[in-house]
Amino acid sequence: MLLQLAMGFQWLKLHSDIDSGDGNIKYILSGEGAGIIFVIDDKSGNIHATKTLDREERAQYTLTAQAVDRNTNRPLEPPSEFIVKVQDINDNPPEFLHENYHANVPERSNVGTSVIQVTASDADDPTYGNSAKLVYSILEGQPYFSVEAQTGIIRTALPNMDREAKEEYHVVIQAKDMGGHMGGLSGTTKVTITLTDVNDNPPKFPQSVYQMSISEAAIPGEEAGRVKAKDPDIGENGLVTYNIIDGDGIEMFEITTDYETQEGVVKLKKHLDYETKRTYSLKVEAANIHIDPKFISNGPFKDTVTVKINVEDADEPPIFLAPSYILEVEENLGPGAPVGRVHAKDPDAKNSLISYIIDRHTDLDRYFSISAEDGSITTTKKLDREEMAWHNISVFAYELHNRHQEAKVPVAIKVLDVNDNAPKLASSHETVVCEKPQTSEPLITITAEDKDDAANGPRFIFGLPPDMIQKPNFTLRDNRDNTASVYAKRTSFNRQTKDLYSLPIVISDGGNPPQSSTNILTIRVCGCDGNGVLLSCNPEAYVLNAGLSTGALIAILACIVILLVIVVLFVTLKRQKKEPLIVFEEEDVRENIITYDDEGGGEEDTEAFDIATLQNPDGINGFIPRKDIKPEYQYMPRPGLRPAPNSVDVDDFINTRIQEADNDPTAPPYDSIQIYGYEGRGSVAGSLSSLESATTDSDLDYDYLQNWGPRFKKLADLYGSKDTFEDDS
Repeated sequence: MLLQLAMGFQWLKLHSDIDSGDGNIKYILSGEGAGIIFVIDDKSGNIHATKTLDREERAQYTLTAQAVDRNTNRPLEPPSEFIVKVQDINDNPPEFLHENYHANVPERSNVGTSVIQVTASDADDPTYGNSAKLVYSILEGQPYFSVEAQTGIIRTALPNMDREAKEEYHVVIQAKDMGGHMGGLSGTTKVTITLTDVNDNPPKFPQSVYQMSISEAAIPGEEAGRVKAKDPDIGENGLVTYNIIDGDGIEMFEITTDYETQEGVVKLKKHLDYETKRTYSLKVEAANIHIDPKFISNGPFKDTVTVKINVEDADEPPIFLAPSYILEVEENLGPGAPVGRVHAKDPDAKNSLISYIIDRHTDLDRYFSISAEDGSITTTKKLDREEMAWHNISVFAYELHNRHQEAKVPVAIKVLDVNDNAPKLASSHETVVCEKPQTSEPLITITAEDKDDAANGPRFIFGLPPDMIQKPNFTLRDNRDNTASVYAKRTSFNRQTKDLYSLPIVISDGGNPPQSSTNILTIRVCGCDGNGVLLSCNPEAYVLNAGLSTGALIAILACIVILLVIVVLFVTLKRQKKEPLIVFEEEDVRENIITYDDEGGGEEDTEAFDIATLQNPDGINGFIPRKDIKPEYQYMPRPGLRPAPNSVDVDDFINTRIQEADNDPTAPPYDSIQIYGYEGRGSVAGSLSSLESATTDSDLDYDYLQNWGPRFKKLADLYGSKDTFEDDS
């Protein structure tokens, strides 16, 4: 069975054919919402809704009804299922997806250009009536924009909307159900529409002429001024670049673009001179970088302006007529010799007087001076080309009325050569000749050198003095190439008779006037073999039989070295054998701890260990040397104090050691620790060692120990009376 319950209805009725109305039939309801939303009267079968139904929450409910015997609950009929559908009414207004929308559209867009689509939804049933049929309309934003009623698409409604005039628009869109008819529900949304920029405006200079000024002292790259063309467009559409397209200052100035400020920066490209040209004119163009072809008809997208630049006069430093000077002066001229002149002028219109001075850091030896009035340079002392061929100095020129306006120029002074140096032999002044020389072969080929330059040096002329020509042992041949060869004139020499010859050679240069010098060539006579190979040049070779041979001299020197080594070893060994004044010997019995692991039999047990262990081996002979100092004299022990080596009487042994320590004149003036390993017979107080033994020279009185009781009786007996020890000795 299928039933419907419309909103507004409060009940439905179920009835069974077998129900006679006597109340024996009971109606039961189950399913979705049974007992909560829907309740049934079990006697009459009436079904009631307990609350208002909302189709948007649940559109239908499936229920099951059955008639049973009231007394036995036995089903009288099969269960019947039915569906309750909730019928829709227009109770929900349209809602947009967003409360606010944002959209962009380029300025100057054509009419009908789509901007954005807004969409609303209605929760009512779209299949029932017009409750969910929506219609869009524009409430605000006319006449600039329109909206399509069925789709919600917003479009431009006016042509040539200009961003520079108005950039942002606020539009309100309404969505209404029931097809937009009276009684329908509606919802609205706000749309913010921003016009984006396009390059529809060319740059424009706010003025036709710019005036600028710059000092003639400005350096290239210095800024002269700025120009700016205004473009209302933004972003890349408003970017402007600047160029100089004409003017008489196109070679002197340049312009760059500052993209942060969108300004054209006019900068100096070359140095200016107020005295040469005082004004310049430039024609500057500003143009957009990015041009939109759709708006080319709005062009041209550029503008020009005239820039006039005035050059300001500046107090400039002097200018030398030349960037550098090279002057010449002969060497050996006296002080005051003219060198040359430098000249500078004041470029300013006032043409100030100029003064000159030499930079003394470049002329430390003060070879030159300069006239402060006219820049004439002279020498102050003789110049030597061979010592310094070039002098590089610097000259300052400054205005008299303004010392800070100065200029500096380098001056190179070349010292011209005069023939004031005679030539001399260039290399070795010594050679050899065999006792049987080959007269046809040169002994040596000599060359010459001259400190003067080439004009006053070569060609060199070689010759022998006239007296050597009369008695020639050797001859000289000028090779006419600035060299000469020396030959032996004789066929034999004897080095036993004469082993050394001095040959004077006269060398002249080609200067004017010529300079000459006499040089000595030393020729040593040597022994050679038959082929002329040098064997020996020592004249002593013939007299070695009269003296010692080389081998004998070597043998003598070797013996002397061996003797020296033996002496050194002997001295070293003697030093090692000397004992030091203070010896610390690790084997001193007093400083050793001897450990015994056996357990003794008490004080009376004298067999547990050998008492001789406590005895110093040196003390057996009656003498115990002190090893911590060097004694001034030998200590002779007293005969009566020597203990028996094998004595087992510990009392006697200890007393003997005490007396030896007390009467030892070689003992140091500080305490010496004595070690005793015996307690003594009948000791009530136990063992007590003496750390500071009494000496015969001590001023201490130990008689008070007699009054300290039996515990100190042993000490009282040992130290109580000096007379006791004196009598024993």
